[in-house]
Amino acid sequence: MNVMMDMMSMKDMGGMKDMDMALMQSCMEACAACEQACTMCADAGEGMARCSSMCMTTADMCNTMMRMMMRPAGYDMGAMMAMLQATMTMCMACEDECMMHADMNEQCAMCAQVCRDCATSCEAMMTSMRSMSMK
Repeated sequence: MNVMMDMMSMKDMGGMKDMDMALMQSCMEACAACEQACTMCADAGEGMARCSSMCMTTADMCNTMMRMMMRPAGYDMGAMMAMLQATMTMCMACEDECMMHADMNEQCAMCAQVCRDCATSCEAMMTSMRSMSMK
């Protein structure tokens, strides 16, 4: 177990006590990686204003998503699901934009892959939360 999971196990999980902590940790790590990749890609995107802007928006959303997951006492299922969906949607849009430049810019290709991974992780977290709410 890593430090983050150890710290989370000490927190009051409120109504989300049955949360899959390993999946949540994986989602937080995917969000952190996406935030970093998008920030770096935005900085490398000379002459690609739309791509740079989308990357920075995606980075901001991933950071917010990750920070929401680190505050379990304040979890609200509706807000978490909406934010996961919004983050996933932005990651997919950013992936599409970066793929338009992937043949000219290796950083865009790498960013697109990290965005895809983050969207997949958010989707897995949403699926887990939906099944948790059905119990």
